[in-house]
Amino acid sequence: MLIRCVWEHNGDDSILYADNFPGAFTRGRSLAEAVGKMAAETASYLRWRGEAVPGAMEPVLVQEKGSDLTVSDADSDVIFDTEKQPLRAEEYEALKALALKSAEDFQALYEAVPDPDRSCLPERRTFYGAVPRTAREMYEHTKNVNSYYFGEIGVQADNEGTISDCRRRGFLLLEGQPDFLKNRVFGGSYGEEWSLRKALRRFVWHDRIHAKAMYRMALRTFGEGVPNVFCFDVPPRQDERRGI
Repeated sequence: MLIRCVWEHNGDDSILYADNFPGAFTRGRSLAEAVGKMAAETASYLRWRGEAVPGAMEPVLVQEKGSDLTVSDADSDVIFDTEKQPLRAEEYEALKALALKSAEDFQALYEAVPDPDRSCLPERRTFYGAVPRTAREMYEHTKNVNSYYFGEIGVQADNEGTISDCRRRGFLLLEGQPDFLKNRVFGGSYGEEWSLRKALRRFVWHDRIHAKAMYRMALRTFGEGVPNVFCFDVPPRQDERRGI
């Protein structure tokens, strides 16, 4: 099986995305490091989706984007070439179901953390401010991109209720718009291009970033017993900045 990879980088710092597995990604200090992690990432991603893992997986680079953003902190603005193509109704429904599953599983992971306000992680800051340390901070941060992502494709959504509730309402508002499956490319904030396909991928990608961080934090803080809802293969690491 080929893993079609999109490489976004700032110098040597790299994020590698699998464009045929929306939301799967790796990071590394170099392209080689990110490529070396991709087969394991895709395998855990497929297990999370309840699908069989093939015996051999080969990452293949299909697109590259150099960036001035802080890629090492998961600042990203790439749009895939494939994310500019129109959507079939059945394809949209499958991608929407994946984004909703991701939200529901993120909620389940959050609710399984014994104390949402306790964390052993040190304080750290990035381009967007203080990094979320506790499960509650990670949950609120992840939930609250809802209005931003939908807003970039012309949908006036909100962040009220659970992560599943506000995401589901956003999709209902989207589906009330004519021709949404044409997958128009929008000029969004800070000159970033957005499309419905990109937003669908970004929801799963962003959930996955912070689910990995929450899972590692919970293992380090509370010990074994935290459910591996997303089927991650990764143990907790000392270097949280590079670990997600």
